[in-house]
Amino acid sequence: MKKTNKKGFTLIELLVVVAIIGILAAIAIPQFAKYRQRAQDSAALSDLKTIQTTAEAYYSEYMHY
Repeated sequence: MKKTNKKGFTLIELLVVVAIIGILAAIAIPQFAKYRQRAQDSAALSDLKTIQTTAEAYYSEYMHY
């Protein structure tokens, strides 16, 4: 009898791995979208504060907007 060494993964093992990756992606993508939206909101607030400061500096120098 010949001894065969079969190396590799079975179809079931590959399907389990793909399912796990799919579940992790389904959890991670919405969290990333929330994180990105918060970052954009913070950047917008920072820009508005910079505009306010610049407008006040202009007004203090020229006494009109």
